[in-house]
Parts: sequence; C-alpha cells; structure tokens
Amino acid sequence: MRHGGVGIEGRMFAFFVEGYGWLPNLRRRTTDGVVETRLLGRRVTGLCGPDAARFFYDEANVHRRGAIPGPVQDTLFGRGGVHHLDGVDHRLRKAMFMSMLSGDGIGLLSRYAAQEWEEAAATWATRDRVVLFDETARVLARAVAPWAGLRPDDSLAADLVSMVDGFATVGPRHLRARRARAGRERWLEGVITHAREKGDAPAGSALAAIAEHAGAAGTPLPPRVAAIELLNVLRPTVAVCWFVTFAAHALHLWPEHRERLRDGDPAYTDAFAHELRRFYPFAPFVGGLATHDLEWDDHRIPAGSIVLLDIYGQNHHPLMWPDPYGFAPGRFLDRRIGPYELIPQGGGDPRTGHRCPGEEVTVALLGTLLPLLARLEYEVPAQDVRIPLGRVPTRPRSGMVLANVRAPALRPA
Repeated sequence: MRHGGVGIEGRMFAFFVEGYGWLPNLRRRTTDGVVETRLLGRRVTGLCGPDAARFFYDEANVHRRGAIPGPVQDTLFGRGGVHHLDGVDHRLRKAMFMSMLSGDGIGLLSRYAAQEWEEAAATWATRDRVVLFDETARVLARAVAPWAGLRPDDSLAADLVSMVDGFATVGPRHLRARRARAGRERWLEGVITHAREKGDAPAGSALAAIAEHAGAAGTPLPPRVAAIELLNVLRPTVAVCWFVTFAAHALHLWPEHRERLRDGDPAYTDAFAHELRRFYPFAPFVGGLATHDLEWDDHRIPAGSIVLLDIYGQNHHPLMWPDPYGFAPGRFLDRRIGPYELIPQGGGDPRTGHRCPGEEVTVALLGTLLPLLARLEYEVPAQDVRIPLGRVPTRPRSGMVLANVRAPALRPA
C-alpha cells in the first residue's frame, strides 16, 4: 500500500492563486494522478476520471454531511439544504427537486426566459452598449421568480449572482455574497411562512412544492431550510448567465458556429451547450468526506479525510477529450455521454445521487437562449475578454460588452 503522491502541506492561498489549475497542477506532479496533500488542516486525496467519479459518488465511500466549509455554506449553499444530506433524507429532498425541475416545468421556465430575453433585447437596441453577463442575469431572474411563485425585485439578480461569485474567495466579493444570502434567506423565510399560513402559493410552483414538502419524519421543513431550498432553485437558474456569457465569448472567438446556432437545430444546440459546460470553467472541484477507511488505486484514504474530485481536470483530460483545449461542439453530436464522464454539474444519477438536479434546466435554458443570442446582431467593441483561471468562478473580465445591438422583431404571441 503506497502513501506517495504529493506529500506537501497544502495551503488555501495556493488555491486562491492558482484557482482552477490548483488540483490539476498537483496531479501533474504525481506519477499516477492521485494527489495526497492537506487543506483546511485535514488530509486530502484528489482524484480524477470516470472511475474516480463513480467511486466518489458512491455514498458507501464518500458522504457530504460536514464536508462543505462554513464560508461556502454562508454564501453558495446555505446551511441545512440538500447539499448537506445523505441517505433517505437526501433522496426525499432530491425527489422534491426532481418533481419541479423536469418535464413541463422546464418547458414553462424556458418559455418565460425566451419572453424575457426578447423584451430585454428590444431595450438593448436603444442603448449604446450593454454588458451581456449583467443583462442575462436580470433576464433569468425575471423568468425564474414568477415561475417559482415569487415576485421579482430589482436587486434579485445581483444578489443571486453575488452568492455564486463570492463563495471561493475572500474580501469584498465574499462579504457581498454573505450579505446577499442572509438577506434573501430572511426574505424567503417570510414568504414561506406567509404561504403556509394563507395557503396561497401558486399551484404547481416551486414555492408551493417546497412549502408543502415533508421530510423523512413527516414534518414540514423549518422555514429557514425551506427558504434555503427555494434559493437552491433560484440561484442555479440565474447562474446560467455564466454560460450564456461564455457562449458569446465562444462566438466572438469562433464565429463559424453562429450560423448553425441561428438555425435552431436542437441536436447542434445541445452539443454546443455541452461543449460550453466542458470547455469553460465553472466549478473547479467537488468534495466530500471518506465514510470509512478506503483504498483507491493503492492509496489509503483514512475515514473522515477529504476526498476531492477534479472537475476542471476531468473536463480537460486528453484521454477523454481529444484536443481538450479546443472548442469543438461536434464532439457531442454522435457521442453518448456516460453518467461519470461530463461532470460540470456532478456525476451519477441526478434522481438518487448528488448530481445537480438543475442540470437539465441548465441545458434546456441554453437550448432556448443560445439560438436567440446567435440571431442577435451586435458588435464586440475593444475590451478585455480574457478569462482568468485564478478567479473562481471565472468569466470574461469585461462581462462581454455588446455594442450597437440590433434585435430581431418579437415573435408573434
């Protein structure tokens, strides 16, 4: 049994400096790609690849309870939500999300998003320039709020973006994320309490489903936990603005893809969406705790130690993706994607495991918005479109500024 790998004492500042490259860089220094280091004062084993993903997402090997650092809980996920659960509690909570985030519900949300996009695009044509990242966040917030049974307000998009933008950093971004989460949890706690008292949540809405959900003990979720779960619907939906911005970046660098997106071919649009999620960085890795003493590829993993799965590294692994740093949507046209291969939003079965239940929503929203973006006429003025890998989550530095936007006519109602 080996205890090799990278035997250095890891430090959080190394992650803050290297960002997405931190874990892949450590893996490159090993002979077998398995990292052994320390993080947050605990032993860490870093893994990569489909077999590693299958191992990681097996709850008999790795669990989530107690694995998420406090700063991430207080910004991105909240305390007590589905991301912290395992076993029966997790499966029941996951079933609640899957009932909302599938089928007709996704179709309705996509229609709301298309309508909001078209109305917003008409206003962009009256302005000299717009920042696509900010505008798309507002479009998605205005779409998901009424879909979820809520009234949107002017600051909802900015608050939801802040929760995502500040989870993996220190300083002002992190403080904004904490303030945004605390304020929105209080707001939604009041909304949940009112909905339960008055029984007036719109039928079929996320608000109704979460307010009425009963856990394993048969009791409703505490109002604060219900508020957190409602944010777990709103926040990831608005976070699709990252991928729409990445799409504009891709079309700027590789405009040859625009015509096929304009045509609205569903197969090509889905392939483009998958390549966006593979090529562009979002989550660097995902972590959990070893349930008991484990062994992986002759490496000992002690019970309670941290296990990290290298998402960015796997999505750019040359043995899985030929020319991994080339943007090539065609690679997904005739390829069946295994449940542990493309993992920007986790691996395994979203119905029973820890794969994000909103992944289908992400792909559907991109399927709706990508053709609309491709049909938009605009210019890309001089700006900094570099994507810094040391920033997590990253995006083009400029947010993708569009000038002289010329929107297509609104579709007939």
